[in-house]
Amino acid sequence: MNVDHSYAVALTWTGNRGSGTSDYRSYGRDHVLTAEGKPRISGSSDPVFRGDRDRWNPEELLLAALTQCHLLSYLHVAASAGVVVVDYTDDSSGTMTQTRDGGGHFTGVTLRPTVTVADPSQIDLAQSLHARAAELCFIAASVNFPVVHEPRTRAV
Repeated sequence: MNVDHSYAVALTWTGNRGSGTSDYRSYGRDHVLTAEGKPRISGSSDPVFRGDRDRWNPEELLLAALTQCHLLSYLHVAASAGVVVVDYTDDSSGTMTQTRDGGGHFTGVTLRPTVTVADPSQIDLAQSLHARAAELCFIAASVNFPVVHEPRTRAV
């Protein structure tokens, strides 16, 4: 049985410098994302596209969503398998290709989680759980480009 879940985000563009989008250089790309009961996220475009480097851009947010999703799926499968994770970090990266028509698309993402487990005898099991976590990640299942995993597992 499938179960639907709904999400809501509000976006407010804050980049009108007085003349709207009268030309490509006249407007800011700044905006604010909000969701009920959560901190605001200051967004913009990538600096390459005239954005503010101090704000999150959509490409970073997509990469962050994939990184978070794998973490949460991994913690779930680890707990279900009796593996005690005591630390988890990830240095992920992604590549987007811009097309001649001004559009573009992601061509791939690499997640590099480093997991620390409490029991050294479970390192191999903990390492193997990344495959199941990848299968369960809602966000990775929703994208049309490869999400590669290069996990490392160690013990305390």
